[in-house]
Amino acid sequence: MKKSTFVKGAFITTFGIVLSKILGVLYVIPFHAIIGEKGGALYGYAYTIYLLFMSLSSAGIPLAISKVVSEYQTLGYHSAKKRTFILGKKIAMVMGMLSFILIMIFAPYLAKFVMGDLTGGNTVQSVTMVIRIIATAVLIVPVLSVYRGYFEGHRFMSPPSVSQVLEQIVRVLLIVLGSYLVVDIFKLSLTTAVGVALLGATVGALVSYFYLVVKLNKNKTKFNEKIRNTNEPIITNKDIVKKIVFYAVPFIMIDIFKAMYNYIDMVTVVKALVNVAKFSVVDAEIVMSMLSTWGSKFNMIILSISTGVIVSLIPNLTQSIVKKDKKDINKKVNQTLNLLLVFMLPMTLGISFLAKPIWNVFYGTSEYGPSILSIYIFVGLIIGLFTAMITVVQLFKDYKMVFISLISGVLVKCLLNVSLIRTFYTLGIPAYYGVIVASLLGYLTSFIICIVVLRTKYKIEFDEWFNHFIDILCGSFFMYIVLFIMSFIVPLDLNNRLLNIFIIMLYSIVGAIIYFIFIMKTKTLEKIFGEKVDKFLKKLVK
Repeated sequence: MKKSTFVKGAFITTFGIVLSKILGVLYVIPFHAIIGEKGGALYGYAYTIYLLFMSLSSAGIPLAISKVVSEYQTLGYHSAKKRTFILGKKIAMVMGMLSFILIMIFAPYLAKFVMGDLTGGNTVQSVTMVIRIIATAVLIVPVLSVYRGYFEGHRFMSPPSVSQVLEQIVRVLLIVLGSYLVVDIFKLSLTTAVGVALLGATVGALVSYFYLVVKLNKNKTKFNEKIRNTNEPIITNKDIVKKIVFYAVPFIMIDIFKAMYNYIDMVTVVKALVNVAKFSVVDAEIVMSMLSTWGSKFNMIILSISTGVIVSLIPNLTQSIVKKDKKDINKKVNQTLNLLLVFMLPMTLGISFLAKPIWNVFYGTSEYGPSILSIYIFVGLIIGLFTAMITVVQLFKDYKMVFISLISGVLVKCLLNVSLIRTFYTLGIPAYYGVIVASLLGYLTSFIICIVVLRTKYKIEFDEWFNHFIDILCGSFFMYIVLFIMSFIVPLDLNNRLLNIFIIMLYSIVGAIIYFIFIMKTKTLEKIFGEKVDKFLKKLVK
């Protein structure tokens, strides 16, 4: 194992997370074919509840552990660093157990709240069952997250990335094979198939956990290395717990408020589409499944870039803040935005442009799917930028502004969700666009607040990022225009899955080449990553 710099660590973690998310997207092709739209909605109900409780029990723990460990490592507080890991595991186990008990007890009430009095789709009993099954993962994932945070706090980025890929492989195998055996071989119910698929989260987490335990035990000497000799002050366990909680709460808040967007959709979208836009319950659940399960899979690919960069940013930026290196802080914040946009913006535009063939390959023909994906993918882009900037604000310990940013976005989403459905329906625009636009406006509000706070309060200059943003934007739109012209020669409106795979590959290769040639010619890559990366890519193009 070797320690990673910010940019190198960002590439390692991003690669691992992107790979795991690609696996998480590919499995939906057979999974969708096995369980269909109704099963997808049922899976989405349980997973949304799971994510909400995971936010309460462990969302902030790996990032908090990473931050505390990095801080103590930089200061040379070796004993406090080791106790942070031990205490973090204890906190995670308690939180996981409490969340598990709460889910098991309140599952029927949560299911009833989600479904209300609607009939014709999934039942309250089915939703209750799958919620209780996914609850088992809450017992494992919090402790697993502590191990990942401990590795990342030492800037060992490879093992956590490998563990995520391993977790996803096991999870995908159980989802696909398990649901296939239940439905096609044993001829059991759809609810049972979804339950087995959800159990994949628990089994995958267990395998990932044991991998990190073995990796840690084999490399104990590397974790015990001291980077500096210093007289360590007396730091009690109580002080460490306070610090972990103090750092974890803002991260937990971030994930809870992000989960609230899905929760707001879960309790309003189906009812609003039925009562306001005159959808049938079946069609409304189909749209909901596309938002919560099928369409969100592609957002995960976009967001995986953001997650990888943020995981590397936290220990590196924490180190700069502890050293009070203002120049390096400014550099890393701008690098973060540049790293995100240079990859996320063209990917977002590309997926939006290819929404129809992509949806056809993964899910077959659909009345709503392509139009949802073409707009919904931009939510992933905005979430990625927002999460990165609110993490930076949190690292400055400005928790008041973190809360203001989060609550402002959720309020915008909550106030606009149903009203925009009604407005779009009245205007003759697909009503479900209102749900997506409400999410975009909510996250955009939070992002703008973060940028203003960092600019005015912490004197971070965004001129460098803005200059690169113009180049990246121009390159992305130039790529989009070329692909649009190309669509008159190679049509996108085909219903053959095999041909659509070829079309997606062709358009992706052409788009990537056009985009990277543009940003290389404008020296954008060289300015962001340095001359070595720029020269390497030029050789590839030649």
